[in-house]
Amino acid sequence: MQKHNVNLPIVITGRHLDITEAIRDYAHKKIEGLHLDYPRIIEAKVVLDVQHHRQIAEIILFCADHIVIEVKSTTEDIYASIDESISKIARRMRKFKTRLLKSHRPRKDGSIRHIEEKVIHAEAIHTEEEQVETSYVHNEKYKVRPLYTDEAIMDLELSDRPFVVFHNQASHKLAILFRRKDGDYGVIEPEDRQ
Repeated sequence: MQKHNVNLPIVITGRHLDITEAIRDYAHKKIEGLHLDYPRIIEAKVVLDVQHHRQIAEIILFCADHIVIEVKSTTEDIYASIDESISKIARRMRKFKTRLLKSHRPRKDGSIRHIEEKVIHAEAIHTEEEQVETSYVHNEKYKVRPLYTDEAIMDLELSDRPFVVFHNQASHKLAILFRRKDGDYGVIEPEDRQ
């Protein structure tokens, strides 16, 4: 159970609506009731709005590891909108945790990689002809997915890889996202030859 939500800063804002103490307490209790251990919530913002008899509840969670979860629900009742938004948030948080657990699961074939054994005869070592054969230490298939840069950052945070190769949806080019030594992110995109 997550203990980090005890004194969680929650900002509740109303648009076209006066926030009563009952609504404020209800939203506080619902957000503090999110007890998942990943991602850890740092701050929460709730925006309640009324537009032409529609009650809208928008919840934004700022979490650890640069994760921002944002949901919006529209119903006829403000309490129902808050409930629906909370259930959407809980589903998304479980999704993040499942992704994290999937990437850190032990492999089926074991953790030791086996290298093919070769026997080299003494005569072959002393021959003048050198035939150096290139070999791969590890060859793996990598699926290049179409992502935006922020989605690639989330993918990098959830995986144990040092980089993410993706098809950048903003520039429509192949890109590589990596973590720099100073903790920031870098993106490499090839230039078009002209």
